[in-house]
Amino acid sequence: MRTLETPTTRFAAASFAPSPPARRDDVRLLVARPSGVAHARFADLPDQLRAGDVVVVNDSATVNGEIDARSARHGPVVLHAATPLDDETWVVEVRTAPHAARAVLDAVPGERFTIGPHTVVLQAPYPEEGSSPTGQGDRLWRASVNGDLAAYLAAHGRPIAYGYLDRRYPLSAYQTVFGIRAGSAEMPSAGRPFTTALVTSLVARGVAVAPITLHTGVSSQEVGEGPQPERFSVPDATARLVNAVRAGGGRVVAVGTTVTRALESAVAADGRLVAASGWTTRVVTPAEPPRVVTGLVTGWHDPQASHLLLVEAVAGAELSQLAYDAAVSQRYAWHEFGDSCLMLP
Repeated sequence: MRTLETPTTRFAAASFAPSPPARRDDVRLLVARPSGVAHARFADLPDQLRAGDVVVVNDSATVNGEIDARSARHGPVVLHAATPLDDETWVVEVRTAPHAARAVLDAVPGERFTIGPHTVVLQAPYPEEGSSPTGQGDRLWRASVNGDLAAYLAAHGRPIAYGYLDRRYPLSAYQTVFGIRAGSAEMPSAGRPFTTALVTSLVARGVAVAPITLHTGVSSQEVGEGPQPERFSVPDATARLVNAVRAGGGRVVAVGTTVTRALESAVAADGRLVAASGWTTRVVTPAEPPRVVTGLVTGWHDPQASHLLLVEAVAGAELSQLAYDAAVSQRYAWHEFGDSCLMLP
């Protein structure tokens, strides 16, 4: 697995993890521009954009990706099913029970995990041997499964969570208003604060809304670890709309790191966005910056996460630092049900 540079943005890790708000668009929105930051509610997003801009969203829906399991070596564990692969194996992560607080890094090839009637057998580290940048073991594994694991997860699994929330929440809490194509192991959370009314307001003001699909894997990367390959699709209609917006001087605002990754995986050599689909290994960093995305709606990411490198690539290191300093000082909420940021460099 590719090892990345370290983000330059520095801040104390924020751990405040809220419950889902009664109204999704009632979370706070920090708006960061080179001229400074402003504080608003997410419902105010249409006021921050212009007619002629396009907001690109992820229409992937979240699936149950977490299940209790047991092995002879480790006893009870939590298994995160990241994604099914084309050869019918799965990418999985083994984590400690009962709250999946940390990765189990001493698993070995051939280790077997029992999940109801199914047996999961670790085959090899994923995507390649020595993938853990910590040097302490491998976090992700390619595994064989007997039977239909996806169906069992749908019936008996739960949404992936890491123990910092006050309680368990149903799968419906992890869906966005755009989610129509099941496949994300973790919620494309930047899109969660959107509501039907907010989308209507955007369109009524001349801001276009266009979809892509990127099915997320697991986001619990170790320090310096890049995101795993993920399935994506950029439809032709979205590519044509984005190209027209760019030609007209509008901004391309990606809703989340998933959308940024998908869009930047579909840029042709001449800089145009084209229809594309398959598996992406594109990692957007300051060293490999975006060519299409010019604005970003995002949540707040932990220090040294690869997601933060993407934020810096879109917004620049100075604006990213400005935004995070303001978010920490004003106690913005982190994690999937937390507050939001609009970066407009």
